[in-house]
Amino acid sequence: MKQLGLIFFAIGLLLTCGLASFAQESEAKVVDEVIAQVNDGVITLSRIKKETKGVVDTYVQEGKTREEAQKMVDGKQGELIANLINEELLVQKAKDLNMDSDVDASLNQRFKQIMDQYHLKTVAELENEMKKQGVDPQEIREIWRKQATRDLVLQREVQSKVYWESTPAELKDYFEKHKDRFTTPETVGMSEIFLSFAGRDPAVVREKAKELVRLARTGVDFTKLVAENSDRQDAATTKGKVDPINVKDLDPKFATAIKGLKVGDISDPVEVGDTGISILKIDTRTQQSSDAKFDENAVRMAILNEKAPQAQKDYLAKLRDEAYIKINDAYRPVVSPILFADERKAETQKPANK
Repeated sequence: MKQLGLIFFAIGLLLTCGLASFAQESEAKVVDEVIAQVNDGVITLSRIKKETKGVVDTYVQEGKTREEAQKMVDGKQGELIANLINEELLVQKAKDLNMDSDVDASLNQRFKQIMDQYHLKTVAELENEMKKQGVDPQEIREIWRKQATRDLVLQREVQSKVYWESTPAELKDYFEKHKDRFTTPETVGMSEIFLSFAGRDPAVVREKAKELVRLARTGVDFTKLVAENSDRQDAATTKGKVDPINVKDLDPKFATAIKGLKVGDISDPVEVGDTGISILKIDTRTQQSSDAKFDENAVRMAILNEKAPQAQKDYLAKLRDEAYIKINDAYRPVVSPILFADERKAETQKPANK
């Protein structure tokens, strides 16, 4: 379950222990200081510290010193608090919309996907794996609940509305003006053998990769080689198959490795950073076409991708405008300019009264 542990490690960085001493009453009061009131909810200093520690620990794992990481996070404190206020508004909106059952369903699906991926039969088994990594399952559930809540509110209140708002005439007009976006791209479907460097001599792994390429090119069944050699957790189930992908979206090293290969061809070994080596077999290829084809869903999705970022900003600004938000005087100078940046920009863009 090593790979499962890596998944939960990043999440575990967001989780901190309780107060060191219950007897330190004065310290407890400071930790629970209210940084911002958002309608009936509050953002506390203890919550800010927990979030801050998680971000610092993540930067440290990425190679920064703790001092560098702390400095980076301190410089973004206003942004962090502003994001938490927006998150609180979305959580409150979900309650107004009676979305609890939808959130629960999304959360359960997320747990099920992890259980399926790592062949765990029960939630209890999954929670035991979390505990082995020093992570509290209930705290992870709460973190994921907030993420699901935020995503579902934005899907219903913003994305769905933007997706459906265009009329048939507007869709046709958009298509005619952006035909280059609706041509058929070159796609490729592949199967992969992945050899990990973890705990192994890289030179030995490279030699093994060369031998597997030789065997595959001489006709040995690639799926058999995948099942017997690939270090992907789910290789036996997926048989190494990767969903078709737009060639333009491939990492350059993979795009170079498969350039000119036909269906059935095997790539040379491709080193994936410090993690390992991939060997690719071309299963399918779809050539690019310059002919544009109208597809309503594709056009609506293109419009959504274009409009959604601003629509989301406008929606959050509307929630803030309708809410009671009071920020602690000590933090207002670093929070307000970020939290209300869109509103202030809109105000300055209003035409002057004649």
